[in-house]
Amino acid sequence: MANGRTRARPKVEGVASADRLLTVLTAFRRGDDALDLAELAARTDLVKSTIMRLCVSLERFGLIERIPDGRYRLGTEIARLGSVYLQSFALEAHVIPVLDRLVAASGETASFYIRRGEHRLCLFRVDSPSPLRMHVRPGDLRPMDESSIAQVLDRFDPVHGSARPVALPLFSHGVTDPHVSSCAVPVFGAGGRLVGALAISGPASRLTGGQVAAVAALLVESAATLTRTLGGDAGC
Repeated sequence: MANGRTRARPKVEGVASADRLLTVLTAFRRGDDALDLAELAARTDLVKSTIMRLCVSLERFGLIERIPDGRYRLGTEIARLGSVYLQSFALEAHVIPVLDRLVAASGETASFYIRRGEHRLCLFRVDSPSPLRMHVRPGDLRPMDESSIAQVLDRFDPVHGSARPVALPLFSHGVTDPHVSSCAVPVFGAGGRLVGALAISGPASRLTGGQVAAVAALLVESAATLTRTLGGDAGC
């Protein structure tokens, strides 16, 4: 404020219907995939008919999705809000310098992706200095395909992932585009939560298996450094 003083919070009451909506939304816990009405009722102390009406409103805003078997799961709007939250804590200030170093060392494009529903969202990107590169912009959505980036977001996701160990970085070529290769590693936050995928991508003619081997150690160490910066355990 202009006078440097903090404005006092107005003394107003909350809205009961909003409280109930948020009670349903915050009933979801780490590791949940989808919840049925009985489980939501047990966690919220609300009756099922009330939960169903609340979920209609939550669905309208993309905060909850009702799947064919009648259960509910968090919607893609949660992922969008999550990305806004991450950015609000200066994630960009931590990620961009890492991407800059990867580009300087590899000569290829470096990017940071998060999962958004059944898509992967390019959150940050620093382009290769070469004019021959894949043109993806921050904010672009790509499918959850067999690319190295999508594989990282899928394998290390606490809901969809697999406990099977895998050698890093993951490498793919010709998935999104027949002329593009990529390699990617996971980045974790506090509590072992997957934050996103750190990746290097470029033309398959340049980013070969041999080139990936040359930059693999740097990519893995960059992800470990970023994980520690974000409060995670680099040993995840």
